[in-house]
Amino acid sequence: MTNRSTTADFVTAFATGWPEAQPDLMVLSLTTQKGVQDFAFNREQALLIAKTIKDTAAKLAKPKTS
Repeated sequence: MTNRSTTADFVTAFATGWPEAQPDLMVLSLTTQKGVQDFAFNREQALLIAKTIKDTAAKLAKPKTS
């Protein structure tokens, strides 16, 4: 793994889809201020990512209000 940044880019949009020629892959496109980054996942990876995101999201603190 490469060096990781100490700050994160905030996602401003996202999309999922399947390439017509490869219906066995899910493509996740994340848009930030720096541009769009596409990631491809197989079924097992997509299910694990979805479970991990759901579990992690459930632990997030409530948004701060001013």
